[in-house]
Amino acid sequence: MAERARTEERPRRQARTAQTVRRRRVFYIPGYDPFPPRRYRELYRTESAAQAEISGYRIRQRPKRGDGPYGWVVTSDVDGARTEAEINILEWSDIVRASMRAGVFSTYLLLVRTAWIYLSTGALFRLFRLRAGPAIAAMYPVVMLLGQLAIALGLGAGLAVALGLVLPGWAAWPLGLAVVPLVLHGFRRIDSRFFVHYLLLDFAFTARHRGRNPPELEARLDDFAVQIREALEDPAVDEVLVVGHSSGVHLGVSVLARVIRAGPQGAARLGFLSLGHVVPMQAYLPDARALREDLRALSISDALFWLDVTAPGDGCCYALCDPVSSAGAAPASGKRWPLVISAAFTQSLRPETWRKYRRRYFRLHFQYLCAFDAPRDYDYFLITAGPLALADRFAGRKPSASVSHACTLPASERLG
Repeated sequence: MAERARTEERPRRQARTAQTVRRRRVFYIPGYDPFPPRRYRELYRTESAAQAEISGYRIRQRPKRGDGPYGWVVTSDVDGARTEAEINILEWSDIVRASMRAGVFSTYLLLVRTAWIYLSTGALFRLFRLRAGPAIAAMYPVVMLLGQLAIALGLGAGLAVALGLVLPGWAAWPLGLAVVPLVLHGFRRIDSRFFVHYLLLDFAFTARHRGRNPPELEARLDDFAVQIREALEDPAVDEVLVVGHSSGVHLGVSVLARVIRAGPQGAARLGFLSLGHVVPMQAYLPDARALREDLRALSISDALFWLDVTAPGDGCCYALCDPVSSAGAAPASGKRWPLVISAAFTQSLRPETWRKYRRRYFRLHFQYLCAFDAPRDYDYFLITAGPLALADRFAGRKPSASVSHACTLPASERLG
């Protein structure tokens, strides 16, 4: 399979245009992730080596020197074309960690508040109508947390009844119910297996300001925009590529809208690669107008090339939903972006690989950053470290079939 992928991929690369990028700066914006950025360095190192072996090119990684955001340097050799890419992580994991400090009982209060916001505004019902899969994922922590509470209360009541055989009721019930917090804390300790608390905190963070970013995140996005503008003004850089994954997509939209509104940025070309987006989860909240305006601004801009990649096999994203149109931000005319394509997991992964990961939903949500057994035109490592700019690599590419431009927001909440 690896040999077949190499022989099929190489002619496609040779048939493309000549090298257009020798030096690239990549800015990766993670989703709601509390882990330090070195995790992404190791993921890139191992998966890029695997993809290079499959596809028949060479890629090397070394530490980044100097100041600035955490990152590393990648050098690739693709059919004789040598390219150097500096990859930087635009980190906001400290903000994520601060939002995850809620204790067990505070988490249940967040559950009630978040559910009320999505239900009372009608956002949840509209999200279900748009795509059921991500909306079901949003319901998963609600069902699981209530189930865990029911188990804890059941065990506490059972213990109280048992103790009532030897103790008076006034003593048995307090002792029995004392196990409830212990059971709930036990579930919290094994959350890495189920991601229940993590998902709830993710949705709670999005809903906390009813669709607006919190002030500390807005300030961080301003800093990101400055770093990207500085890279665009570097005469030695051929392409600046911004990559957003999951909820990092709508952060990337807001950052790039800032960059573009500030005016000319230099000679470097600007690309935006959005992966596994969940834009409607925020855009459908009542106070998300600023996000919808940023989506519209990017969709009509001639200052960038925007490629959006999702896959129907990823149940945690809005697969093949145009993030601009689905958010009610599409202009009446002049819409250019994004170009929406599918990563086609079932076609670009071997059947045995697909069977291995198909029920591991969070692993599949990160597949965009990983190696494919039989890559088609989407190869994360050629895009971020290869010799072609994003606009050249996908020049003339048509959108994937079945792209949806539907929007279930009421007309009053869409941009006019």
